[in-house]
Amino acid sequence: MSSRLQAESLYKVFGRRPGEAVERLRSGADREELRADGTTAAVIDASFTVEPGEIFVVMGLSGSGKSTLLRMLNGLLEPTAGHVRFDDQDLTALGDRALREVRSKKISMVFQHFALFPHRSVRENAAYGLEVQGVPRAERERRADEALALCGLGGWEKSWPDELSGGMQQRVGLARALATDAELLLMDESFSALDPLIRRDMQDQLLELQKTLKKTIVFITHDLNEAMRLGDRIAVMRDGRIVQVGTAEDILVRPADDYVASFTQDVDRSRVLTAGAVMDPDVRGDEADCACETATPDTPFNELCAISARLSHPVAVLDKKRKLLGVVPRQRLVGFLGDERGEPAACATPRAKAVTTDA
Repeated sequence: MSSRLQAESLYKVFGRRPGEAVERLRSGADREELRADGTTAAVIDASFTVEPGEIFVVMGLSGSGKSTLLRMLNGLLEPTAGHVRFDDQDLTALGDRALREVRSKKISMVFQHFALFPHRSVRENAAYGLEVQGVPRAERERRADEALALCGLGGWEKSWPDELSGGMQQRVGLARALATDAELLLMDESFSALDPLIRRDMQDQLLELQKTLKKTIVFITHDLNEAMRLGDRIAVMRDGRIVQVGTAEDILVRPADDYVASFTQDVDRSRVLTAGAVMDPDVRGDEADCACETATPDTPFNELCAISARLSHPVAVLDKKRKLLGVVPRQRLVGFLGDERGEPAACATPRAKAVTTDA
């Protein structure tokens, strides 16, 4: 199956002579050199693919270029160079009218600030995208009500936006995107304006919806814990460039450079890592005939700690056929928690601080 979305060597430069600036960047110039000449390179040579049904998270600090990158994916910003392909259609080659057609029917966007119309009811807000498409009123209201029910807002259809909490208003924004049945959802810091508990509820809601709807989603965030929780894969951006693309485990265990390693040092690893990520694969065998407790590659880190605390030897990690894939010594668990004291202390669950930055 081919990728649903492809970004190919995307550049976005603001300022004078942007084409010339791209050539300078390709020749090795950096952002600071261009800034000295009054030119800003927001996105530099960004390439990635997004698979059907995948939540692809783009994360980075403020000013890293992630929101600019997102707006090039649906043509709200025209790339200075490069291509965006959606279902093998080159969006960067489309005219304005064709691009508006794609945005109205195939690609929906959920914003950080709810962008609801205060003079329209919850139902009318959820149906707005369908109204733009020219869908008859009865049909758009039916589809809007179905989307609202999916987002936990059944019974609130006739309410006004100012009668809803912030989390409920964001659910209306999500329902509006779902009502159009768009194949691609672009979510720009969609939960960042919410209080922490409501934000986690929205993350739960998105993950639950995804089990059924299997939408292709590009999700922008500056919060590493949110990225780790939501993303099937994560792209880390720095100074306009994508410095690493991988799973949460890839980024935690195999950071591409010192920047990624430092960025992830305070993340709560126990919520992300599994036995397959932390095991020592150099210890192998054809068969594990062991009566004691074992783990599978998907065993969560917290559960692995509990197993290790009950054993006097390393935990064996087995596949479904009971073949030994590797082992996890207690000291290895401690190492992955970043505890250099060497005392496993029953592998208590760590409570690392959330990694957040200003938006």
